[in-house]
Amino acid sequence: MRAMRQAAWGEAEAMALVEVEEPVPVFGEVLVRVMAAGVNPVDVFTRRGQAYNRVLDLPFVNGWDVAGTVVRTGYGTTRFRPGDRVFGMPWFPRAAGCHAEYVTAPARHFARMPEGLGFTEAAALPLAGLTAWQMLTEVAAVAPGQRVLVSGAAGGVGHLAVQIAKARGAHVTGTASPAKHAFVRGLGADEVIDHTTVARDMDVVVQMFGGEAGLRALECVRPGGILVSGQAAWTPGLHERAGELGVRAAGYLVDPDGAGLDALAGLVAEGRLKVHVDAVFPLAEAAEAHDLLGSGRTRGKVVLAVGETN
Repeated sequence: MRAMRQAAWGEAEAMALVEVEEPVPVFGEVLVRVMAAGVNPVDVFTRRGQAYNRVLDLPFVNGWDVAGTVVRTGYGTTRFRPGDRVFGMPWFPRAAGCHAEYVTAPARHFARMPEGLGFTEAAALPLAGLTAWQMLTEVAAVAPGQRVLVSGAAGGVGHLAVQIAKARGAHVTGTASPAKHAFVRGLGADEVIDHTTVARDMDVVVQMFGGEAGLRALECVRPGGILVSGQAAWTPGLHERAGELGVRAAGYLVDPDGAGLDALAGLVAEGRLKVHVDAVFPLAEAAEAHDLLGSGRTRGKVVLAVGETN
C-alpha cells in the first residue's frame, strides 16, 4: 500500500510517498481502507519532533484522523462487518499511520459514519471532535445556562467546541481574529471577541494555547470555575496560578473512544454539529497540507483525499 512516511523528524520535505506492507488485523481489530484522513496541528508538531515522540519511532507514518470502509475483521470482532463505513481516531497518541491506504486498530476506536456524511467530512471529525466533546462533557461537565469561552473558536477543535457547547445549552463566547468573527458567529456563538481580549466570569474555558496565553486565560474563569487546557504540558505554572486565583485547571489529552464518536455522529445526524473542511489535498501533497495548517490561516479542518471520498 502507499503511505506518507518520514525517515527523520523535521520539515515537511522529510515526508515521502512510499510503498509499505499492508497491515493485518489481529484479534478484536478491523482493517479499514482509508478514503480520507484528517490533518491536525499535532501532526505538524509530531513531524517536527515536538510532541509525544517518547512513544513514536522512525520511520513514521503520521495521522490519527481517518474515515473509510471496513475490509476485514479480526477474530472476535462483532462491532463491524466488511463494507461498513466508519470513522475514527485510532491508537492516539501511539502511532496509527492513518496517512496511508489502509489502517488497523481495535474496533472500538471507530464508529459508524452518520448517514449523509461523506468521507471527507467524516475524516475531519474524530480527533478534533473527540477533543472538544471530552473536554466539555467529561472534564468540564458543561450544563445548560453556563457561560463557556472557547479559544481559537475558528480552528479545528474550536469550531466544533462552539457547536457542542451550544448543543448542551451553554452561552458561548468564542475568540478569533477579526477576519474570522463572521465564521464563528455562523457556528452559533453568542459572542465573538478578539483573541487579545480578556473575558470575565466564565464557568468554563476551553483553552487550546499554551505558554503565557494559557496563563492569561485563567483570568477569564470565575471563582470555582474551570479551565480545561489542551496545552497544559506547555504551560508551566498553570495549576499553581489557578490555585492563586481560586479557580480550577485541568490538563487534558484526547483518548480514542467509540462511544464518544457515536455521540458526535448523533449530533451530526440531528443537524446540531457540522464539520467545516477548509481545504482538501491528495495524499501525495501531504507536505502542502502541513504547510497550510502551520500557517494559521485555516478555518476548521484540512483533509487528505486517499481513496474515493463520495
